[in-house]
Amino acid sequence: MDHGESKATVNFIQEIINQDKKTNKYNGRIHLRFPPEPNGYLHIGHAKSICLNFGLAVKNGGLYNLRFDDTNPSKEDVEYIDSIIKDVRWLGFDWEDRLFYASDYFEKMYDYAVSLIKASKAYVCDLSPEEIRKYRGSFNEAGRESSYSSRTVEENLDLFKRMRAGEFADGSRVLRAKIDMSSPNLNMRDPVLYRILKATHHRTGDKWCIYPMYDYAHPLEDYYEKITHSVCTLEFEDHRPLYDWVLNALNLPDLPQQIEFARLNLTNTVMSKRKLRRLVEEGYVVGWDDPRMPTIAGLRRRGYTPEAIRNFCERIGVAKTNSVVDIRFLEHCIREDLNVRAPRTMAVLRPLKMVIDNYPGDMVEEMESENNPEDPTAGKRKIPFSQILYIEREDFCEDPPKKYFRLAPGREVRLKNAYIIKCEGFVRNEKTGEIKEVHCTYDPESKSGKPGAKRKVKGTLHWVSAEHALKAEVRLYDHLLLDQNEGAEEQEEEKDFIKQLNPNSLEVLVDCLVEPSLAGVACGSRYQFMRKGYFCVDPDSTSDKLVFNRIVSLRDTWDRILKAEKN
Repeated sequence: MDHGESKATVNFIQEIINQDKKTNKYNGRIHLRFPPEPNGYLHIGHAKSICLNFGLAVKNGGLYNLRFDDTNPSKEDVEYIDSIIKDVRWLGFDWEDRLFYASDYFEKMYDYAVSLIKASKAYVCDLSPEEIRKYRGSFNEAGRESSYSSRTVEENLDLFKRMRAGEFADGSRVLRAKIDMSSPNLNMRDPVLYRILKATHHRTGDKWCIYPMYDYAHPLEDYYEKITHSVCTLEFEDHRPLYDWVLNALNLPDLPQQIEFARLNLTNTVMSKRKLRRLVEEGYVVGWDDPRMPTIAGLRRRGYTPEAIRNFCERIGVAKTNSVVDIRFLEHCIREDLNVRAPRTMAVLRPLKMVIDNYPGDMVEEMESENNPEDPTAGKRKIPFSQILYIEREDFCEDPPKKYFRLAPGREVRLKNAYIIKCEGFVRNEKTGEIKEVHCTYDPESKSGKPGAKRKVKGTLHWVSAEHALKAEVRLYDHLLLDQNEGAEEQEEEKDFIKQLNPNSLEVLVDCLVEPSLAGVACGSRYQFMRKGYFCVDPDSTSDKLVFNRIVSLRDTWDRILKAEKN
């Protein structure tokens, strides 16, 4: 398993670009692109590709395009296009006026297909999809020629023209490249270039009823847009000969070069659009932007920052072989980022009432607290303190174990930015036996910041004032997949990944309380809840109740791993 930080200073793609610059291969031009298919929302793996492609272009003073490979209208939707545009912009990249679609080139692609037919390099085939698969053979068995591969140029031109005119039913005919049915590369055994698909396209409407296949369309799109380096993930390595064949068969000049890199695989994470779509459509999550999803929309709603994601993508590096990155490293990167930028605040997630018996019932003090000790410009805020407070239920124990330094009968603790208190007793619920409130006394001379308040205790607790606290709902998110899965579900396609879903990936706490400084905070605002983790304001928040998503806990296991490795 890849633990995270790349030790390479220059990745192998940059080395290729450097060499191309030296040889003046493209007359000094560097032009890359990010070409998503609009059939789902982007996920963290796409973020790696976006950062790589656009980052290489920026680093080398080149250009980059955003292009939609919209060649399959049966699975595409404008919703996906809008979400992709939003996600790429959120990550911090601007393609200026270079937004393109495969559908921009449908007429050119058709004309090039006609050229292939005239050159006897493509033919119309009537075999069914099942027969095509059967005739293709296997890695150990050569393929068989289609009986339709011997059709004349004139017959193929006529049939292809009639395919475009809509004379034939879906699936009844395809246009195939005429290459080599005995090739050791199955992708070169007369692959399909066009299929009949009578579906309305989101941009071209019903103009077309035949659509190019991705492997035919993609190299032509790169060529039309004068792409120099066509960077894609490793699963397209076996498709590169077909990519090159399409361009060479048409005798096109100044060809782009396809370069493959290892895709991102994360432990405990689903990294397949098909599987993510299933989670959404079958109701395992509440939508593409569910904060448990690895989609960029989900990470954004959960509270991840684009800076942290870009930093993560940079630090994991670019490799030629597949590996799995520990999700704890991604969480480490977001902690690093939020530690500097997130204001601190106090929130009680599982409230337990606490009464300070010797504190005046009609008195309210304002305690001063730093907004962020890591940011000297963040300033300070005032927090109301009164006789009746709420603390975390887990911060009181009737019969504490050893090394328990929180509140217990007869013990003292400090309330953060306030006083030292001592537990004098507690009250149980008569019906359930549960402790419903704790009674304490405070030391007036122990106020934080007060001259002479030097007495120390081992425990410090956060709190909120009962009279002033705001109601909140807090959603605690955990990994979507169980630990033992370790990200291997992408390598085991036959495995039912639904069985690996974590039943405890979401816990909703509805009776939480937060300090009043959070009144009116904007959706998407991020905070560190003292001692609890980093949280983000969810769009479900209302004027009556704030809703927070836990971004990540405070505990950084990755940081401990790095320190242990250094020692």
